[in-house]
Amino acid sequence: MGVTANQRPLIPVPFTAVKLTDVFWAQRQAVNRERTLPIEYRHCQETGRIDAFKLAWEPGQEPEPHIFWDSDVAKWIEAGCYSLSTHPDTQLRARLEEVIALIIAAQGPDGYLNVHFTVVEPEKRWANLRDQHELYCAGHLIEAAVAHFQTTGERHFLDCLCRYADYIATVFGVAPGQKHGYCGHEEIELALVKLYHATGEARYLRLSQYFVDERGQQPCYFDEEARARGEKPEAYWARTYEYCQAHAPVREQTQITGHAVRAMYLYSAMADLAGELHDDGLRTACERIWDDLCGTKMYVTGGIGPSRHNEGFTVPYDLPNDTAYAETCAAIGLVFWGHRLLQWDCDARYADVMERALYNGVISGVALDGETFFYENPLASRGMHHRQPWFGCACCPTNLVRLLASLGQYFYSQRDDELAVHLYAAGAMQTTLTDGAPLTVTQQTRYPWDGEVTLTLGLDAPTALTLRLRIPGWCRQYTLCSNGAPLAHSVERGYACVTRTWQPGESITLQLAMPIERIAAHPHVVADQGRVALQRGPLVYCLEDADHSVPVHLLALDEDAALSTRFVPDLLDGVVVIEGEATAPDVTAWAGQLFRIQQADNTTRVPLRAIPYYAWDNRMAGEMAVWLPKG
Repeated sequence: MGVTANQRPLIPVPFTAVKLTDVFWAQRQAVNRERTLPIEYRHCQETGRIDAFKLAWEPGQEPEPHIFWDSDVAKWIEAGCYSLSTHPDTQLRARLEEVIALIIAAQGPDGYLNVHFTVVEPEKRWANLRDQHELYCAGHLIEAAVAHFQTTGERHFLDCLCRYADYIATVFGVAPGQKHGYCGHEEIELALVKLYHATGEARYLRLSQYFVDERGQQPCYFDEEARARGEKPEAYWARTYEYCQAHAPVREQTQITGHAVRAMYLYSAMADLAGELHDDGLRTACERIWDDLCGTKMYVTGGIGPSRHNEGFTVPYDLPNDTAYAETCAAIGLVFWGHRLLQWDCDARYADVMERALYNGVISGVALDGETFFYENPLASRGMHHRQPWFGCACCPTNLVRLLASLGQYFYSQRDDELAVHLYAAGAMQTTLTDGAPLTVTQQTRYPWDGEVTLTLGLDAPTALTLRLRIPGWCRQYTLCSNGAPLAHSVERGYACVTRTWQPGESITLQLAMPIERIAAHPHVVADQGRVALQRGPLVYCLEDADHSVPVHLLALDEDAALSTRFVPDLLDGVVVIEGEATAPDVTAWAGQLFRIQQADNTTRVPLRAIPYYAWDNRMAGEMAVWLPKG
């Protein structure tokens, strides 16, 4: 199907219409619902985040409501609503309504809603958009309210946030007396698009458009507000507005820069607006920046943002392993952005990255038991990096819980009589076609452990339908069959496409070859020169001390070393491991010597076992490495 640059042809099938029953994601969703969601509620209670909405704080009390606390509670509410949509729970519903009532009661008469700037620094409202998080928090509250409305059909929370958004629209804009500002931490931009869809009110789409279009314009608003605070703009700690993607108008930006999470939220909003407004300038900018990210600044795990200093990007090919920041929220943001770009023209390059991030750099952020979390996701560790129960800045745990609760929305998209399958997992999806006819798609597969996927179409009558099945970028060989016979198809932008009249109950089997692959990095990636990573299907693998008799940093992999796979059901909730032999130096010959004249070292062969990267640090403390020296 031909598409033009100003079309957005696909609409995601909502997660409420997708039920996952597979060996991989269904278990994670259950843990997310049964353990992580209540644990995060408890943390929000114990740290004062929820009670802060009672507005009872007084100077000198601890803890002092932080500038981004509102967002943590909002993301928990959003996750809770998603969970209720698929698994009704009277206790969870009561908790949600109790917290929502506190939030509504905390709203000011003019519509303003922010705990910190209501009780701690009311005189500084809207005084520092560059560094504070007022609009960021507003965005997450809006997303929570939209989720609550979509789940319950009730408007009280939605109306509260509409009042806040309407108030914000009176403060910011191009009219006389309005502030020409925008948030230093993007988020409200994409939230307003969601509010537009929930209410049908175009003014929210226009406000989102304003915030995106105003960003990076000259004179820079952040300079003006700094001077108004009595500060020198040149004293800005980050030195450059690349940190918050405000160094140039968004349509003129050519490279991905600055804080990685902020970038992902901005570019997600740009992708939304490009589709809603048929804005080719925003689309072109997104594509240009995406190519820069994926071509020079993304880890093999789908992690992004190597630097702790700015929690984000540096220069091309700067991808250190043991110091990788790779914030969990950034990988989640990459999923958000890639999913939005994917709707434009069903190009598998976006789905490939979305899948890479989901299976590696996202779910590494939470332990298998759902109770501890990574903020940073390095690709090597000497054994000192571990998941934590909570963080003072708890954006990552609350982002994870809402993503996993709504995971199904990333699997399918449709337009007219066309269905695209982006991700594979056992389960079922239900939707309707343009004539109102129902369609059910059932997947049977052990993906990602096995590459065979059988899809069965549930139809009331023979139906003309275009089916698009993604052929992952990691797959070099595949077959597509129906009733045991090869199925004629074309390949368009990485999807196997079949247009035909399908019979009720007809099945299609996609067999994706899933060998062990040895991955090399671009020669400019200094940290990975002379090294290799292991990947099988969508999963990147790593080595841990828990599986080896010598420290991981001593292991090397010969280019001709034989490798095999084996499913181990009682290891790490059941995983396919990669096994073989590695080489390790005989360190006993170095006794008492730190340096010596170079000479041939004796090496020994030792058993090697690699596990999926997402599952590391779930056993004993020890070293970990994704990239291994070549023997």
